[in-house]
Amino acid sequence: MPEVYLSPARRPCFMSDAPSIANDDPAALVELIRNWGRELGFQQIGIASIGIEDDEERLMRWLDLRRHGAMSYMLRHGRRRARPDELVPGTIRVISARMDYMPPDAQPAESVLGSAQLGYISRYALGRDYHKLLRRRLAQLAEKISDHCTGTQYRAFVDSAPILEKAFARDAGLGWIGKHTNLLNRQAGSWFFLGEILTDLPLPVDTPASAHCGSCRACIDVCPTQAIVAPYELDATRCISYLTIELRESIPVEFRKAMGNRIYGCDDCQLICPWNKFSRLAVEKDFAVRHGLDAPQLTELFAWSEEEFLARTEGSAIRRIGHECWLRNIAVALGNAPSSDNVVAALKSRLEHPSAMVREHVEWALAQHGALQS
Repeated sequence: MPEVYLSPARRPCFMSDAPSIANDDPAALVELIRNWGRELGFQQIGIASIGIEDDEERLMRWLDLRRHGAMSYMLRHGRRRARPDELVPGTIRVISARMDYMPPDAQPAESVLGSAQLGYISRYALGRDYHKLLRRRLAQLAEKISDHCTGTQYRAFVDSAPILEKAFARDAGLGWIGKHTNLLNRQAGSWFFLGEILTDLPLPVDTPASAHCGSCRACIDVCPTQAIVAPYELDATRCISYLTIELRESIPVEFRKAMGNRIYGCDDCQLICPWNKFSRLAVEKDFAVRHGLDAPQLTELFAWSEEEFLARTEGSAIRRIGHECWLRNIAVALGNAPSSDNVVAALKSRLEHPSAMVREHVEWALAQHGALQS
């Protein structure tokens, strides 16, 4: 479990005899928190209250429609995702933070997607795993708050707890939830990570962000698998990010051709979004491209042994899918690649793989090239 940042020996904030000016002035404390956040590499910090009843009902409808697929943890936590005070008793505020992640040194996404012999990896996963980095920075921010204003309780989370983070980020003024269900910011687009600190401090809250998608439906129309089934409604079971990352079983045949060369995640809805003309490149060095994964050759990736996979994805979010799913995803991309002796040879090299799932996807891919022996 994430740590609780608690310093019981100090006095609570907002007491009349508190020693610093920020302790007497909640608004001044918020500005301090924003400044500390910027010093730690966050581009924006906002404060939200914990009431998101409408989002809770939308979540329950989404679960009722089984749009979470194999993500059983979504169903297991249910309404708790919208109730941070049940997760951490005493919580009355969510401090939401965002950090830009688009690597400045990455090959253009569109050129990689347009080169079928290359593998496309979602831009968020090209550098080091953001979970540990953001959680460490949020922990440092929580410690700064605790040092300044203690007797209070904090928990920092980055995808590590059942929290509807986009809803709280919206209410904290960090952006609005777009029709593709990602958070959008007028000055920064959507290429950023989110993290939260739950606290019992009665901080003044920010004004929720207003929506600015208008009549645009570019993200809906561009989705390769029609996963955005209606504005603001995503069926995860159709989403390439879900199929290549969350799903641990065979990828449904109906989606394989549409996956193209996307082997880990999908960014199409973000790439097409007009608001991303305002996006910013990452300044965090740990988000720089590692191991040339911004434009890798599919045949080279497919040749990685499990040991090579583990070594080259050390410290990366990619490692969580494991070597078996890695080969599964690449087999589909090779099936969609232009036919060549190299592609067919690469696929045939895995025909005897111990995993039945890998073998099945290899056979499908070879059939696409008319190279499957009867």
